[in-house]
Amino acid sequence: MKIVATRLPGVLVFEPKVFGDERGFFVETFRQTWLQEAGIDQAFVQDNQSRSRRGVLRGLHYQLTNPQGKLVRAARGRVYDVAVDIRQGSPNFGQWVGVELDDVHHRQLWIPPGFAHGFCVLSEQAEFVYKCTSYYDAPSDSGVLWNDLDIGIQWPDVGVPFQLSAKDIAMPRLCDKAAETLPPYDSRP
Repeated sequence: MKIVATRLPGVLVFEPKVFGDERGFFVETFRQTWLQEAGIDQAFVQDNQSRSRRGVLRGLHYQLTNPQGKLVRAARGRVYDVAVDIRQGSPNFGQWVGVELDDVHHRQLWIPPGFAHGFCVLSEQAEFVYKCTSYYDAPSDSGVLWNDLDIGIQWPDVGVPFQLSAKDIAMPRLCDKAAETLPPYDSRP
């Protein structure tokens, strides 16, 4: 397993070894020791999986009172995955990083608690798997507008118009969020 830092401290790419031959492939998708080696002291309590078609964009989501750390991957297909630092007081507030995840390289993205998360589907269809550090909590569910100009995410051209839920279309811009509706920044390691 190779662990690659991104330009946002705490957001990491995990690149596993893929063993392939004419029969197919084998890859380990999770080991607790990988997180420990990366300095992540989190336990996963919930796994989620979604299936979406080309052009579906989900996000940007976060939970306020029960923040979720997420280890995400594309089990099938190809997605462009984004993490945005929305932690109030963070030196990287409003900055984002995007990574392509697919079913060939099997890279995974670690998104720490306190970051907003979203992805768009690049392939005809994709199955996306999330390992989460907290349970889904509907009252704590929140988000930021996917195309907020102040954040400036450079979503890739997927060849079709983006398809979003009514909820995601109605999300506020980051600058319109009250401070108490954003996760706090903790500078301790």
